[in-house]
Amino acid sequence: MNSLSLATFGGGCFWCIEAVIQRLNGVESLKSGFAGGFIKNPPYREVCTGRTGHAEVIQVAFNPDIISYHDLLFIFMTSHDPTTLNRQGGDTGTQYRSIVLYHDQEQKAIAEDVFKEVKTFYEDPIVTELAEYKAFYEAEEEHQNYYNNNQDARYCQIVIDPKVEKLKKMYSDKLVL
Repeated sequence: MNSLSLATFGGGCFWCIEAVIQRLNGVESLKSGFAGGFIKNPPYREVCTGRTGHAEVIQVAFNPDIISYHDLLFIFMTSHDPTTLNRQGGDTGTQYRSIVLYHDQEQKAIAEDVFKEVKTFYEDPIVTELAEYKAFYEAEEEHQNYYNNNQDARYCQIVIDPKVEKLKKMYSDKLVL
């Protein structure tokens, strides 16, 4: 059995991506946070200004014997709109950019392949940033497991529920039951 691998990526609000990816079989743990910026340990309120350079991301510890990095990235790339620059739905700003932070050259090559695979799903070009992973800063506790803890919240019902439903339809074979 392989040890766990790490993946780090963001596609808009981390609450949305977290809700989708944490439902996948093989995902052992997941944290919402920030990466890709230029200050250490940024608080959420600062990241929201767009001035820290960070993106809202998730960091996923996954078992590659159960779900491959390729499949994880493919699901990520089809669960948000990777063709909108610095925006997902009503969330706008560089902190909501689509980004994949690779941890090694193999992840970089796989990400490049996945970008080519999914581009046929979209009319517009993929604008997802591909960058080397440097650091991850965990978001405050109230941002962790947000969807599961707040399913009655209007944002969850309007924005996240459709993403989770799409996941169930497209990837039911990959979900934790």
